[in-house]
Amino acid sequence: MTVETNASTQTSAEVFEKVLRKEPLWILDVRNEDAFADWKIEGPAVTSVNIPYFDLLDGVEAALEQLPSDQPVLVVCAKEGSSQFVAEQLIEAGRDNVTYLAGGMKTWSEYLRPVKVGNLAENGALYQFVRVGKGCLSYMIVSDGEAAIVDTARMTDVYESFAKELGVTIKHTLDTHLHADHISGGRVLAEKLGATYWLPPKDATDAQFSYHPLEDGEVITVGSTEVKISALYSPGHTIGSTSLIVDDAYLLSGDILFVQSIGRPDLAGAAGDWAADLRKSLYETYQGLSANLTLLPAHYAHGDEMNENGCVCANLGQLYATNSGLLVSDEKIFHKLVTENLPPQPNAYQEIRLTNMGKLQPGEDEQREMEIGPNRCAVHG
Repeated sequence: MTVETNASTQTSAEVFEKVLRKEPLWILDVRNEDAFADWKIEGPAVTSVNIPYFDLLDGVEAALEQLPSDQPVLVVCAKEGSSQFVAEQLIEAGRDNVTYLAGGMKTWSEYLRPVKVGNLAENGALYQFVRVGKGCLSYMIVSDGEAAIVDTARMTDVYESFAKELGVTIKHTLDTHLHADHISGGRVLAEKLGATYWLPPKDATDAQFSYHPLEDGEVITVGSTEVKISALYSPGHTIGSTSLIVDDAYLLSGDILFVQSIGRPDLAGAAGDWAADLRKSLYETYQGLSANLTLLPAHYAHGDEMNENGCVCANLGQLYATNSGLLVSDEKIFHKLVTENLPPQPNAYQEIRLTNMGKLQPGEDEQREMEIGPNRCAVHG
């Protein structure tokens, strides 16, 4: 006699809130070993056990032996189906409090959580969108009924919905550089809404579309209250990398500087050439800025870079005392640091670059598959 089971789900939003609150979370990940090794749900109180789905088809005894009997268990797979099956088998075997991740790691990869960073001049505000499944960060700058979005993720409907909720119109989308780890939604969103799409011209020499050049010294105004976005040329991650200073209070650093690491210069095949540019951007251009600026990067690697509110940010001046990538006085040692023994490059990064140039036109499913995995944009993370 078959016992009817109704294993319930947890959404990516619910799981992330538990990770953020540092609640104990036991995960049974049933993806293949290589997929698990490449990328998984992580957090300070997360414990993961990996047993591939095919090893559990004939019974879940192996899982029962490795999982705690007195704690909730979340089953995770790539797209949901396998984890639902395993969760139901665990319940049939007598385990209570078993759930599975709705949509699997595909949905985890695409979940975006908006976090308010702070207020801007008069009625303005700055929001950070945390893409927890990839460690990607994007931003919405709001002022007097208008908005600009920086380093837009592919899932543009999230920004549209949030802008509607705030009652603002998206007037600008900007990319701080040509991304290699994720597909930009900036151009697509700008075309849909009639907004202006900005891109550093030195990264756009092979672009197959029109754009507005994000040049050094450019000032973009959002709303009649004149919240200003000032462009600062800061090459090193790419030859065109351009940082943004917002309202003289926030530094949006793109992939040049992160909270605990620095950007890598090799994703366009020019690590040796761009290492000196990276050092100049970090050790001269940034060091010449106000130490009171709040750093807002385009990525993070670990959950401990996130504060209790879920924001990834840091005081720029303090980073020059704590970030090891900013404490290398010898230029030769720095060059070696950023050109040798680098982490693996992002999955499908060449195809992602070509897509962001407009040279490839992958479908939605292809784009999703290209983005699977961590961002890997830091030198060491």
